[in-house]
Amino acid sequence: MAQPQTTDRPVTPPEVKMQCMEIWGGNEARDTALSVPGIDAWVHSQPQPGHRSGGDIHYVSMCGTGRITRFVVADVSGHGEQASELARFLRSLMRRYINTLDQAKFVQRLNQEFSRAADDGMFATAVLATYFAPLDHLVVVNAGHPAPLWYRVETNKWQVLCPQLPECTHRLANLPLGVIAPTSYEQFAVRLAKGDVVLIYTDSFIEARSPDGQLLGEEGLLKIVSGLDPANPLAFREALLNALDEYRGHAPPEDDMTLLLLQHNGADPPWPSLGQTLRSIGKMMRLIKV
Repeated sequence: MAQPQTTDRPVTPPEVKMQCMEIWGGNEARDTALSVPGIDAWVHSQPQPGHRSGGDIHYVSMCGTGRITRFVVADVSGHGEQASELARFLRSLMRRYINTLDQAKFVQRLNQEFSRAADDGMFATAVLATYFAPLDHLVVVNAGHPAPLWYRVETNKWQVLCPQLPECTHRLANLPLGVIAPTSYEQFAVRLAKGDVVLIYTDSFIEARSPDGQLLGEEGLLKIVSGLDPANPLAFREALLNALDEYRGHAPPEDDMTLLLLQHNGADPPWPSLGQTLRSIGKMMRLIKV
């Protein structure tokens, strides 16, 4: 494997520090860094040229104690009000299940909405990733979306994050994982080590087309990221976007582009202050808007 490209640029600190019971995201253009207990995240979302908002949707939520953080990236065909309506629905689900580790009911509701979209001639895919800070586990559900990629510090390699990996577990403490009825989606968990990186992206990355018409594909994307240094996520993100631009021959993307880059920072959830506890209780009782 080629030696990763490195950079001397300092890592930019996260710009947004998530608060308990907070939900962040949407389907508009974003280029933002944020931090939650255990994870630093970088979000880049760019609607197709000519559109203010797109069909790519991203959300991050943090529970009332900082132990549960949920990341969602969804891809909806089309733009405009239909995509925005699903974005609002996703936000309502994030709020409803913000304190729930088990993703099963969330996924079932999401599947119902995807079925309605299909009836209207649309399609939608999504990846849900719930980080449980006390155990350093990332619980993943893939609803027809391109599989995330996982860089492990232990092996110094990137690999496709899927249920077939030997590192995956199908039980988290007393929470059984597996196929979620009545959907065919399977959830699984992996334990992250400090410095591990997870890349969640929409299909415009693997569907990037070279000037001679060749699609990049999953293997091509793996080859690109394997030549980049994951230790500096900000520089990694920029280098990845530049590599895709070069692969397309500097032609504009044919679709919305969204990536969510997660790096495990090894931090544990802090003990909440009295004020934070009261604010969290107020949000859980809907006395304070989330």
